[in-house]
Amino acid sequence: KARLYSKSKYKTWMHTPEALSKHFIPYNAKFLGSTEVEQPKGTEVVRDAVRKLKFARHIKKSEGQKIPKVELQISIYGVKILEPKTKEVQHNCQLHRISFCADDKTDKRIFTFICKDSESNKHLCYVFDSEKCAEEITLTIGQAFDLAYRKFLESGGKDVETRKQIAGLQKRIQDLETENMELKNKVQDLENQLRITQVSAPPAGSMTPKSPSTDIFDMIPFSPISHQSSMPTRNGTQPPPLPSRSTEIKRDLFGAEPFDPFNCGAADFPPDIQSKLDEMQEGFKMGLTLEGTVFCLDPLDSRC
Repeated sequence: KARLYSKSKYKTWMHTPEALSKHFIPYNAKFLGSTEVEQPKGTEVVRDAVRKLKFARHIKKSEGQKIPKVELQISIYGVKILEPKTKEVQHNCQLHRISFCADDKTDKRIFTFICKDSESNKHLCYVFDSEKCAEEITLTIGQAFDLAYRKFLESGGKDVETRKQIAGLQKRIQDLETENMELKNKVQDLENQLRITQVSAPPAGSMTPKSPSTDIFDMIPFSPISHQSSMPTRNGTQPPPLPSRSTEIKRDLFGAEPFDPFNCGAADFPPDIQSKLDEMQEGFKMGLTLEGTVFCLDPLDSRC
């Protein structure tokens, strides 16, 4: 079960499940930025990130730059960060990648969350000034995470382990097919060698006709084109080697095409979707930690 940790201050959810499942909850905030952190969780981790980004913003503010405003859209599909006027999506943080969320319990303005980046797989800490709504936004993200995990289980997350077993079987089938093809190639090579031996000319001065080569059971080896072995050579040259068997469509020992468990039914998913399900399962297993803490520890942090 997903671990959704919460402090005593978080007792009830803020919104109806339908509001987060069928729509999204919008919030306006100022975006202080994001920075890489070493750990997916921890109050000290986010506190250091907040200090770093606040200091950077103070420098930019002294240069005349304003803190950019953003719109947050929170739903079971993630936390989107948009430009308020154009609605252009700047960041899209999926909930199973968010591992830690905290707000400042003193001034109710600063909140932050840690999200694992989908491309670099690095943990990034996002920091916002929410105009006294920090606690509500944190709680909304927690509720969205809880609903998303339940939806994940209802829509097939329980079958992830089954799909892993199917993937293992598919890998085993592929290994057997490879081994089968290697054996076929070895048999083909042996047939070619035996065929060359059968049609080779007798030694000079020898009048004794050469008898066909036999195996350990004193039997002539079977060859699908053995009727050609009696054909004389031309100008003492050997006939061309046997053409290799077509491998365009791989088949097993019984002539059947290999079984593909990912294409055997409408309820199965291809490997790329399964890898996504595995990723979501691991993210939800890690859980989301909600915390109320203190970020404003000195005069520098008192205002953004």
